[in-house]
Amino acid sequence: MSKKNKKEKEFDTVKFFREVKERIAEETKGMTFTEFKEYLNRRKLKLAR
Repeated sequence: MSKKNKKEKEFDTVKFFREVKERIAEETKGMTFTEFKEYLNRRKLKLAR
């Protein structure tokens, strides 16, 4: 398959998760372990039971 025929991706998973990882790293920079645990608890997904 040549590059001309290659369909452009609608969603780039690697790019998306890299951006998320960088945003989290920026938001948590300088936090203590306790602060980081609180950050994770605040951001936890609420699952329906």
